[in-house]
Amino acid sequence: MTDNTQQRCRTALVTGASAGIGKDIARRLAADGFRVVVHYRQRRDAAQETVTAIKAAGGRAFALGADLTVDRAVDALFTTLEATLDGEPLDVLVNNAGITADRDDPAVAARDDFVAGISHVTPETFDELFAINVRAPFFVTQRALPLLADGGRIINISSATTRIAWPLLPYAMSKGALEMMAARLAQQLGARGITVNTVAPGVTDTEMNSWVHEMPGAVEALSGMTALRRLGRPDDISAVVSYLASDDARWVTGQLIEASGGLCLAPAMGM
Repeated sequence: MTDNTQQRCRTALVTGASAGIGKDIARRLAADGFRVVVHYRQRRDAAQETVTAIKAAGGRAFALGADLTVDRAVDALFTTLEATLDGEPLDVLVNNAGITADRDDPAVAARDDFVAGISHVTPETFDELFAINVRAPFFVTQRALPLLADGGRIINISSATTRIAWPLLPYAMSKGALEMMAARLAQQLGARGITVNTVAPGVTDTEMNSWVHEMPGAVEALSGMTALRRLGRPDDISAVVSYLASDDARWVTGQLIEASGGLCLAPAMGM
């Protein structure tokens, strides 16, 4: 990012920032000096709590709501954002919003059924996963590009499940598509100095992954699959996003950075 960028108010849009990893990314980028747009889908109160926490820490933030699977809602979000920016560009886009499954779908209401395999995935669950995890970030990025500053950043949040034989098949497929989008965009947007990278968390201790505390032995088993012997924390992921959003990462683009604590590395010799 240029010296002029550093002199003006830098703005970052974080989708799905009302809870979990997105919330921590929003708070970290605010601490880094960005004015943060805290996007939410339905949880307005939770998003406002994130904004309040950022402001209490001396940062700048405001919340914008939109269902990113609805085209006109995305248009409305960016119309409001453009008016708020008042001629200034967007500097960072973090495509974080995502789901693992439709928890209202009877086929996945029981986690054991959902992880059992392909036979338990309904068309409705598959379509919603791709609508939120693939289609939404694609068209959010498309809509953001006219506002994004030259030398800006696009950071996608994927998952380490794309590199292991994890039972969440359609989820891993959707995140794989997101990773391919980032790799291709990095090439296309390089002429503008825009970097595009992907962060792939492992199992992170968030509300979305609350099931790990409900399933007997899951925390121990999943921790044991990592080299560092614990579950991830949201701040483990936001630290990587902070780096990629910084000027220090100006020469890093088209990369996938796994932040999983060494998930599924081969066991250490002699252990």
